[in-house]
Amino acid sequence: MQRVIISGASGLVGTSLCDLLSKNGYEVCILSRTSNPKSRNRTYVWDIKKGFIEGGALKNVDYIIHLAGAGIGDEKWTDQRKKVIVDSRVDSAQLLFDKCKELNIKPKAFISSSAVGWYGAITSEKIFDETDPFYDDFLGNTCKVWEDAADQFDALGSRVVKLRTGVVLAKNGGALKKLVPLVKSGFGSAVGTGNQYMPWVHIDDLCQMYLKALKDDKMVGAYNAVTNDFQSNQSFMKTMAKVLGKPFFMPKVPSFLLKIILGEQAVIILEGSRVSANKVLKNGFKFQFPKLGEALKDLEL
Repeated sequence: MQRVIISGASGLVGTSLCDLLSKNGYEVCILSRTSNPKSRNRTYVWDIKKGFIEGGALKNVDYIIHLAGAGIGDEKWTDQRKKVIVDSRVDSAQLLFDKCKELNIKPKAFISSSAVGWYGAITSEKIFDETDPFYDDFLGNTCKVWEDAADQFDALGSRVVKLRTGVVLAKNGGALKKLVPLVKSGFGSAVGTGNQYMPWVHIDDLCQMYLKALKDDKMVGAYNAVTNDFQSNQSFMKTMAKVLGKPFFMPKVPSFLLKIILGEQAVIILEGSRVSANKVLKNGFKFQFPKLGEALKDLEL
């Protein structure tokens, strides 16, 4: 049985991914800030600030999946919060690398979460792919240092895969947890111009992509973990209203209002470009939910 250890396993993606990997015969272990005797998976405690990982956590590990990181949209972007967002991703990956190097552990692969924020918080007519450089703004620079931290594992002989994720569609969390109640109450609307794109992926497809990254030795480097169903904020919200059987007539939420409420963080809602899934498709991945409407219907919102 192959052993996988996952950081950030208690999050939206991690919870579903643990279940999927267990069902596929992997021994799944998780890194957590606190012990959890009730967890179905063996839990090892780590403390990133203290540079501590519980003994035995990395022993005989075949794969490391790195999902840990503070939520981009959880709090207003003060300078302190920005530092937390970056450090929670980079320092955690650095700790994993340092411990593997110290213990002479060489995982077969290091698979890291990343984000389509690599391409920047901008709206343009360009369709971005993995050959495009990172954009010089907060999100772009965050993704750059995040991926650089993952790339260190190449020095250990590990295959490195980075999945640049967009909006993850899930029934019990993520963006839909905030949007669905608004639409159900009849107050769903586009925000800003409504022209900004929302690269998205169904959580089941995202977890299957991680599974493929474990199994497929040909998967190396960065992959956009989104579908090729390009949806603007306007079309996304309109499709959701249609699936939920609700009207869609409310005026757009003005950009200035979001900027007042959220400050700089508003860019993650007000901006967004199209991002191509062609690379992962050419690698043989097949989306179970390639279209937004069927993805939303499957989630039974």
